[in-house]
Amino acid sequence: MNDEHKVPTTGASDKVKLGAAIAFVIAGVAAYYVLGNSEATWLRWLAVAAGVALAAAAVVPSKYGRDLRQFWMDSRVELRKVVWSTRRETGMTTLVVFGFVVIAGVFFWLVDLVLAWATRHLTGQGG
Repeated sequence: MNDEHKVPTTGASDKVKLGAAIAFVIAGVAAYYVLGNSEATWLRWLAVAAGVALAAAAVVPSKYGRDLRQFWMDSRVELRKVVWSTRRETGMTTLVVFGFVVIAGVFFWLVDLVLAWATRHLTGQGG
């Protein structure tokens, strides 16, 4: 397998688009608080949604948007490769985990009893 790794380059326009997207989100959140005294709650949330929508519109055509889209596509490909366990396997694994938790709980309870007894015996406390 001979994959060449290319160093990603982002141009100035991509950085400007990312900056604009961040500014849009901040403006949407700021508008939410500026409209705080308004009785129309939907208007406040509309301002936030508009800020996020404008940010998405600014980022999508940039390299950051293309990279995110490629990441999503690669994630879907990898998700299709996953072999999911059957219902029986899941049930058996759950029983093993519960059994181990019970055994570990009893073990640590016994260790606590022994250490408490030893501490009382060594310090002379207790009846």
